[in-house]
Amino acid sequence: MLTQQELEKSPLFRDISYEEYRRMLVCFNAVQKSYRPEELIYDFDEPRQNVVGIVERGEASLIRIDADGVATVLEELRSGGVFGRDLAFAGTREDSLEVKARTACDVLFIDYPHLLKRCENACRHHSLLVQNMLGLIADKAQALSERVDVLSRRSIREKLLCYFRQLSEKAGGDTFTLPFSLSTLADYIATDRSAMMRELKRLREEEVVRSDGRRFTLRF
Repeated sequence: MLTQQELEKSPLFRDISYEEYRRMLVCFNAVQKSYRPEELIYDFDEPRQNVVGIVERGEASLIRIDADGVATVLEELRSGGVFGRDLAFAGTREDSLEVKARTACDVLFIDYPHLLKRCENACRHHSLLVQNMLGLIADKAQALSERVDVLSRRSIREKLLCYFRQLSEKAGGDTFTLPFSLSTLADYIATDRSAMMRELKRLREEEVVRSDGRRFTLRF
């Protein structure tokens, strides 16, 4: 269960009081589970699973695995991140989707049909939750648009610089922090890690970027 301070920071529960949140867990028959790093949280191929998952603590990744076994990170999920079969980006029939823990995670699961069902008591917090969920779906659409922009670039260099510009704009300056590791960055831009590291080295040597760990600065 979220603490009151954590609840106030959760975009899914925006404007919902702590007392309403506690009642909601009972009303929605919510189930909370904890996961270890690298543990599978959600398998989209499992037909019995039709739930919405909410990351309460920790970090996880939505991963697509194609027919050749190549894994691509579609989305990074942090506190407040939402996932589920009806919220996922579509893939081909040969692809599989899964959510895997990056760090130790606490996840809240809510039955998806229950979430959309009209509340008999016309609860204010139920309407707010659905409203907040629609806002998160809109954010997912924006994130997908940004991802398509990165992946549409032809070279590793162009992909990196496109993504770095996006992070720079969000940070409001030339310096920004990568939201994940370099290994995950390679998955995110759908390229070989060794090739990506060689391109990063060239960008540093050309003084296009400067980096210290996960902290980067664009120099142009």
